[in-house]
Amino acid sequence: MSITLILQMILASAIAAVMYTVIGAAPGADETATIAPITLVLVLSGLQPVVILSFFISAIVASKLIDAVPISIAGIPAGVMSTPMVEHAMVLKKNGLTDTSIRKIASGAIVGTMISIPVSLFLAKALVPFANVIKQYGDPVFFIGAILLALMSKNKWISLAVILPFAILIQGLRYLYWGIGAVPKGTNVFTSFFLAITIGPVILTLFELLNKEKRDSLKRFDKNIIHLRSTEEIKKFPNPFKILTKKEVGYSALASLIGTVTFILSPVGLTTFLGELFASGTKDPVEKASLAVSCMEALAQATYFSGTLIPLIALGIPLSPMALGPANPLFNAPPVFTLQHNIHHILTSSDFVIATVIGAAVAAAFTYYVTVKYSQQICTFVFKKIPHEAMLGLFFSLVLLLAFMDAGLVNVAGVLLIGIVAGVLHRLGVNYGVQFMILYSAPWITKILAGQ
Repeated sequence: MSITLILQMILASAIAAVMYTVIGAAPGADETATIAPITLVLVLSGLQPVVILSFFISAIVASKLIDAVPISIAGIPAGVMSTPMVEHAMVLKKNGLTDTSIRKIASGAIVGTMISIPVSLFLAKALVPFANVIKQYGDPVFFIGAILLALMSKNKWISLAVILPFAILIQGLRYLYWGIGAVPKGTNVFTSFFLAITIGPVILTLFELLNKEKRDSLKRFDKNIIHLRSTEEIKKFPNPFKILTKKEVGYSALASLIGTVTFILSPVGLTTFLGELFASGTKDPVEKASLAVSCMEALAQATYFSGTLIPLIALGIPLSPMALGPANPLFNAPPVFTLQHNIHHILTSSDFVIATVIGAAVAAAFTYYVTVKYSQQICTFVFKKIPHEAMLGLFFSLVLLLAFMDAGLVNVAGVLLIGIVAGVLHRLGVNYGVQFMILYSAPWITKILAGQ
């Protein structure tokens, strides 16, 4: 690996760290909706795969570190993964410990990073001998994965019930495109469908605004008034092992290890379950909240690494909620990456290690320091200057552009259709993991239903 390429990786990691330190501080900045589209653009631009991986790793580290800010200061989750921490962060805030909450959450993320990277790389190597066997049954595995994720979700029956109809809708649109000549027969329109599911709730909300009755019934609010409490200034580089107690470090490390090993399960479910379990034995409400937020963030960060690195290194197919969500462009971004030719097939073992270490180190060094030292200033800037709607509008326009590039104007309409359906399903409680698994298994499900 050349010095020039390493410098490019460091630069890409630095850009990602700065970018997602700002984006991640915005309330509701879901990781799938913000990281996946940008990663996809980089893939389609022809950037070196190892540079893209460094960018992605840096992005997930930065976004998870900075989500301590909106949770602790405003009680607003930055993304789906940070939702379980809100209640505990608010306990700390009520006790005047907002700065403590930020530092505990960010420090937990550092522990999760340090544990998950080596364990993920080890597990990925251990799974390599079984990769061909797993990939031979890839299609039914995705279908089984959809069923398992549906059974693990809160709304399991609706999640199970929509698997076949949603698969038929997705594959039916592909057959329509082939039939009218929008794309050559056999072309797998995937990228725009994936993004349509990602921002499905946004598309549904935009269509609802076209309904006058619905629009008139919406509540009107004045400007939000958020009171920010001054925090203690940190002069030196913060040490996460001094911020966390020995008990918090131990439980965070254990949660990270469990989260890494169980990478195929739902990250949100694991975060909620293990965080509450580990904190349940602590009676003091402040101590309990501190332990819960540090464990939850460590586990969340661990699931991000393991859910990306293990399927990417060992299999080359996305067999985890993380791989199906934010990391999906690393696996499947036609015409650059396909399930038969992606980063898994291109990079060597040393490439994976170097890219991961550079991306994680750059983001951890920058975003951890900024999060702990300048959290209040960042939150103030984001709340005042960066409307959430502006970011959603940017991503929505990007989805429409990629839809047109995939299959022309007819696909723009198709993407809006899938987005509306995906938004309704999401509102009914069908999580992203189930919907993405259906997207992957749709061709196989349709063939089985047709008796082929």
